[in-house]
Amino acid sequence: MESYTFIQDLLGDVPPIPKDSILSRTLMQNDHLRVILFQFAAGQELSEHTASKPAVLHFISGEAAVTLGEDEQHAQANTYIYMQPHLPHSIMAETDVVMLLVMLENQ
Repeated sequence: MESYTFIQDLLGDVPPIPKDSILSRTLMQNDHLRVILFQFAAGQELSEHTASKPAVLHFISGEAAVTLGEDEQHAQANTYIYMQPHLPHSIMAETDVVMLLVMLENQ
């Protein structure tokens, strides 16, 4: 196993987002965390769900409405969100969005 992961430019290898699509690509996964790069076309939604583990959402580009429990927040480039396990949440892309999801394993 490598002792580090280095990605010079997260957006460098990202293909254009197809209309009406959500793309995801796992960047790394080990016993401690899983990192997934998401791309949402404008108007696409990740419907309400929960995760059994803590997670971080880091918005790289674009704008989205994010529901966290009963609260609705506006996310944009550089927005950071930490979520406790089992928090209901959803994402509605208002523009094309690139987002990094970090799921903390073995918590």
